[in-house]
Amino acid sequence: MSLRYALLGLLAEEPASGYELTRRFEQVLQRYAWHAQNSQIYPELNQLSRDGLAAVVEEGPRGRRTYAITDAGREELRRWMRNPPDVYLVRNEFVLRLFLLSALEPAEARAALRELAAENDAVLATLREQVDKFDAAADPGTPPPLNRLVAEFGLRSYQTLREWAQWALDNIGEPDAAPE
Repeated sequence: MSLRYALLGLLAEEPASGYELTRRFEQVLQRYAWHAQNSQIYPELNQLSRDGLAAVVEEGPRGRRTYAITDAGREELRRWMRNPPDVYLVRNEFVLRLFLLSALEPAEARAALRELAAENDAVLATLREQVDKFDAAADPGTPPPLNRLVAEFGLRSYQTLREWAQWALDNIGEPDAAPE
């Protein structure tokens, strides 16, 4: 059900085609929040349109349709945002792999954690660039745009993940320790 609200949220920012929404998922949401493929996005856009929550505002070549959120869609999105679930359900393959680290030998687990730390550093660099761009574009004395707040969440989350990975490496046991 969250795909519906992810699409409404993206359409609340600006009208977009199914292709553009697929690209936004691939470039922004997939890594940090939600994964969706075009085979899921297009049927959901059609359903949003049938439900009156989005409308086709432009049709182009090869059947390209640009969708915009309707007033009813905006209200439905706001209702959803104001009513969080009692329990957030998470499907996170990364965390699942952490739960299963014990299936590896200590040296393998250390290698996996080092790889995680290295990948994490690359993501941190990208997020820092985004935060710097938001800050450079901000007018002094004005509150930051909401997207800046989301970027800061990502930055802090990945900083914490980096610190955890280092802590785990320090506490996993001696590398290449031979049994006696």
